[in-house]
Amino acid sequence: MRKFRKVLDGLTTSSPASTLGSPSCGSGAGTPTAAPTPKEIDVQETLQSENFQLCKTVRHGFPNQPTALAFDPVQKLLAIGSRSGGVRILGRPGVDCYCQHDSGAAVLQLQFLINEGALVTACADDTLHLWNLRQRRPAILHSLKFNRERITFCHLPFQSKWLYVGTERGNTHIVNIESFILSGYVIMWNKAIELATKTHPGPVVHLSDSPKDEGKLLIGFESGTIVQWDLRGKKADFRIYYDEAIHSASWHHEGKQFMCSHSDGSLTLWNLRNTTKPFQVTFPHGKIQKDGRKESCKPILKVEYKTTRNSEPFVIFSGGLSYDKAGRRPTLTIMHGKAITVLEMDYPIVEFMALCETPYINEVQEPYAVVVLLEKDLIVVDLTQNSFPIFENPYPMDIHESPVTCTAYFADCPPDIIPILYSIGAKHKKTGYSHKEWPISGGTWTLGSHTYPEIIITGHADGTIKFWDASAITLQMLYKMKTSKVFEKPKPGEGRAAELVEEDPFAVQMVSWCPQSRMFCVVGISAHIILYHFSKYEANTQIESLEVRLQCESEDVISPSENENDPCFSESGSHSPQAHHQQSVSPVSGTTEGNKHSIPCLKVKDRMVRVPPGYQAELVIQLQGIDGEPPQQITSLDINSAYGLLAFGNCNGLAVVDYLQKTVLLCMSTLDLYGAADPYQRLTRSPRRHRQSTSEFCMRGLSNFYSDSKKRIRTSYQSLTELSDNQQSFDMERSKSPTSAAESRENSFSRSRSSSVSSIDRDTKEAVTTLQFGESYGRKSDALTTPCLWVGTSLGIALVIPMSIPTDQEERMEEPVTFGPSGAVLMLKGSVLHLSFLDCSGTLIQSPYEVWRDINAAEDPDRPRKRKLVHFSPSSSQETYADGHLAVVCSEKQAKVFLMPSQSCLFVHNITESSFVLRADVVSVCNSVCLACFCANGHVMTLSLPSLRPLMDVNYLPLTDMRIARTFCFTNGGQALYLSSPTEIQRITYSQEMCDNLQDMLGELFIPIETPEVQNRGFLKGFFGGNATTFDREELFGEASAGKASRSLAQHIPGQAGMEGMKVAAGGVVGELARARIALDERGQRLGELEERTALMMTSAESFSKHAHELMLKCKDKKWYQF
Repeated sequence: MRKFRKVLDGLTTSSPASTLGSPSCGSGAGTPTAAPTPKEIDVQETLQSENFQLCKTVRHGFPNQPTALAFDPVQKLLAIGSRSGGVRILGRPGVDCYCQHDSGAAVLQLQFLINEGALVTACADDTLHLWNLRQRRPAILHSLKFNRERITFCHLPFQSKWLYVGTERGNTHIVNIESFILSGYVIMWNKAIELATKTHPGPVVHLSDSPKDEGKLLIGFESGTIVQWDLRGKKADFRIYYDEAIHSASWHHEGKQFMCSHSDGSLTLWNLRNTTKPFQVTFPHGKIQKDGRKESCKPILKVEYKTTRNSEPFVIFSGGLSYDKAGRRPTLTIMHGKAITVLEMDYPIVEFMALCETPYINEVQEPYAVVVLLEKDLIVVDLTQNSFPIFENPYPMDIHESPVTCTAYFADCPPDIIPILYSIGAKHKKTGYSHKEWPISGGTWTLGSHTYPEIIITGHADGTIKFWDASAITLQMLYKMKTSKVFEKPKPGEGRAAELVEEDPFAVQMVSWCPQSRMFCVVGISAHIILYHFSKYEANTQIESLEVRLQCESEDVISPSENENDPCFSESGSHSPQAHHQQSVSPVSGTTEGNKHSIPCLKVKDRMVRVPPGYQAELVIQLQGIDGEPPQQITSLDINSAYGLLAFGNCNGLAVVDYLQKTVLLCMSTLDLYGAADPYQRLTRSPRRHRQSTSEFCMRGLSNFYSDSKKRIRTSYQSLTELSDNQQSFDMERSKSPTSAAESRENSFSRSRSSSVSSIDRDTKEAVTTLQFGESYGRKSDALTTPCLWVGTSLGIALVIPMSIPTDQEERMEEPVTFGPSGAVLMLKGSVLHLSFLDCSGTLIQSPYEVWRDINAAEDPDRPRKRKLVHFSPSSSQETYADGHLAVVCSEKQAKVFLMPSQSCLFVHNITESSFVLRADVVSVCNSVCLACFCANGHVMTLSLPSLRPLMDVNYLPLTDMRIARTFCFTNGGQALYLSSPTEIQRITYSQEMCDNLQDMLGELFIPIETPEVQNRGFLKGFFGGNATTFDREELFGEASAGKASRSLAQHIPGQAGMEGMKVAAGGVVGELARARIALDERGQRLGELEERTALMMTSAESFSKHAHELMLKCKDKKWYQF
């Protein structure tokens, strides 16, 4: 038992040791003015620094800005490279691995070592990397940096350890995959082409070995030159000079023909018997014009020529459309015999690849699917059906279907919520997919032992809400809903409301969800709130709507007649929220002369609507504009199902809605909330400046809302679109770096955040930044807890507003909820971000909630349904709770722990001075609780509770942008997530326990699989079909015959192989032993395969001998004329 004894004298507050990089705390900003009596609190703190470690767990979503694609036909693994240097390796559902190159250079090309558990990546910084996939977290074994030439194309033959590398200069180099050392064998461009040729052939754009003879290498140059190089003879077998530039080439499996795609939209088929001209030239999408000429077509960027046993070959290519039609969608064309199928894509095609049954290029390919990598999607086409349907993608590749604008993360949810959401969401799934199983089925994945129900909620720019099952570090779509269905479709040119409707008027700004009661609340960009309840039955309902007018400007005088009808504003001199509790009508019941232009931008459906099972809209709250200007966006929200209340605030004030009675209970400015307890002496407001119409900047297109351009980082209380007062200052802000922007932001708020400020200009709006319902003490004299609303503001003030809620169910539906004057005012430096409550033993006190009940279910008349409430009162279970409870308040600058009801500040910790906190949450880790913080400078911190000791401080993200600041969120179990790119969600953990168990939770990429045997070609075909002599690449490219390459040409860089596999594979005795062991294993496997093949050959030979002997006995006595 660890005891903390704090005696506050009302003058200074001592602080624990500061977090790494932060100066120690001096005097507390929120020091109580009255000295409380000495207090001893016994709290057993079990969390230590050893319980925390920060690491990435898994990344979900579509790879942002993809560039390359590769497939292992034996292991059934797919790899995708991206422009930021990332590599995603996908297998069966659950097998999803993310790797990142330290350089961040774009991935140009990927090559699997088929069935070897390795991957070669070629990056834009002219570096080759070899990744070891035989471990759950792949690591780089070797790297090779080219110094004098730029890499343009790579090719690795099946079961070969020599990689062909083409360069921009037109040369072809050869790299040993095992040692990652350059061979001395080089195919120079000037030797590949004829000496009489005066022009450079251009970069190498294609390399492939002949299916007929591995010793022949086909080299394609960008200018249209094609050379087949004899590797043994070190000479060119033939050279082709074509007028059009080449983009790709593909062999027929017999090695007698190959097809090329060109920049003029043509396909040429070449026969090796006559290479002087193409055997066939086709323009698949080129039409003959009236003058007899072919119309010009776009380039065919890639072609694949795949053969089948029982039908015509497949010719699959991308591009080649004519230029005549503008705005045509990107297409993938499949030519099968005389049938031509054009598949239109939603996004440009980055790469495609046909999936074939065999890894051998000299066998009939039998393609069964085509993987198409688009700029923002991944689709797989089924080639076995004539209609070419697509497979249903099991990966969460549609997170970015509409840009993500907010996220929420809930761990340890009720176990029944995921099956219910899935069963309802499954009814709305799309149909028409292929009935075959997903072809990318590599790796293994099992449900780990450390799993619990987790749900991620994403809000999107089009008003869509998506629920995802995030259990066991996977991600699967559960349920999808559209908030736009609540509103009428805006009609163009329909009054002023249409003028204010922005590009994305339904964009989701924040969400609030109670998993126990299943109440769900959405805040939209158009200053609207939608409240949903959950039901398993469809229903006919009419959506209730309320309009609220929040205003804080003293010049906007309310006339007596208006004041009588408008309970939003108290009479002159009234500063108590109690003045409003008797009013239970909507603040705006009619249209007055003063607000006739202040209609909401969105119109709620005012008719009966049929709603499907799932989340059904119950109430819509819309903020009204003031003087014809759009309303200020909502900055904070909290909902409590036990109280039946919903509270929200913005930079003007606070409103509380009773959603059971559908009435507005409280609607007043932030200044009026203080009453006589205002800690500041507000100065008289200066004459109003000319107010520019804010309709332009407040309802600006949402591109500013979720753009990744350089913007200043803002905390959660600030409007995400209100960037400046005019376009000029907005442009200046965009040109600032995040660091300078953060500094300017700090300077702009330095007055309001200083602990020594005793007077503040009223021109500074005080926004409501956070809200929290709970059982607490409203005043120092309270002996028992009552329902309270805690309010945090942008000036570092935490207010406590006590409430009186009828306990009887019938009275609750008829009697109004009353509010008392705020009795507690707590002060911190910086904007308040989070509020939580602990009992005096350090246990987190959950907010009360109502047990979920389906309001659409058939009601039993004998047993009417009643509301079942669950309360967590700090004074109900143990004697220690009678001392009160602890309130944890965290702001942008510091965290404090107060003892209620005495309001004594027990602990204070200055989190940061040079930056500010973006997100803070009290979370449970290892059966205890801590305060987790994410700062704008990229630091992730954890503090113990209640003592606020620093437990972890990691500089995780070197740069922070608006997207991460908006989507970063913590949850229980030591987990967090953020949007790492516009299309990907990155999950991290700061728990040492989860880091230790992470290896068991990840999928296994490599599975030992026997390599398929070569098809039996038949005796005559094998005898006359060529390829009689084996091609020994080691003898040709090895150091003994080819010599060493120039050291200045490329530099070998040893890699880190990770925890598994060969940790020191590049050198040392251990590395050599590990490498030798793997080589022995592979040699043993090959010897076993050789032994099996030898046995088969012996059996075949014995059978042949037997039949030959029988034939000889049958024919030995016959004369020649008897045959």
